[in-house]
Amino acid sequence: MPAKKQITKEKILEKAVGLVRKGGISCLNMRTLAQACKCSTQPIYLSFSGTEELKTEVSRAILKIFDETIEREIAKRDYPEYKAVGMGYIRFAKEEKQFFKYLLMNDGMKQTGLEQQSFDQSVFIIMKNYGLYQGDAAKLHMQMWIFVHGIASMFATDYIDLDWETVSKMVTDAYNCFVKNLKEEKDDN
Repeated sequence: MPAKKQITKEKILEKAVGLVRKGGISCLNMRTLAQACKCSTQPIYLSFSGTEELKTEVSRAILKIFDETIEREIAKRDYPEYKAVGMGYIRFAKEEKQFFKYLLMNDGMKQTGLEQQSFDQSVFIIMKNYGLYQGDAAKLHMQMWIFVHGIASMFATDYIDLDWETVSKMVTDAYNCFVKNLKEEKDDN
């Protein structure tokens, strides 16, 4: 009769996510994970074919946390839906610095294969809520994403620590400026 597995794949993944939360993706390797799980590397290799599969699963788990952060921000209804997405993005960077660095400042999002899907969802929100055509909505979102990503990256790297009201005003001001520029471009044509 084979030995009973003492630690589940889910528990291993939970420990792996915890390691990344504390020290970043560079802290994640099979030996360190085994120590965190208080087991040998064997159960880890039985659950994951290797480091790549483990990192892919960690990326998916972190993406789920990211999505939940955005959904909570939207559900609060403090901001219009599109602004709430941006504010949630910044909140994720501020509250989950290591996750943000891995997922959105490195290649974590690419490992999930959802980078384009996330962009398309935001473009759809703009089209739905503001009546812009796809090209204009994509241009506006690209500009806003670059702006919001800049603020978020500064929070994630402890470069700035602004109060939430200031961040909200900056995001609104940038949005208004980008929309104004889009309208002026349309008027010039």
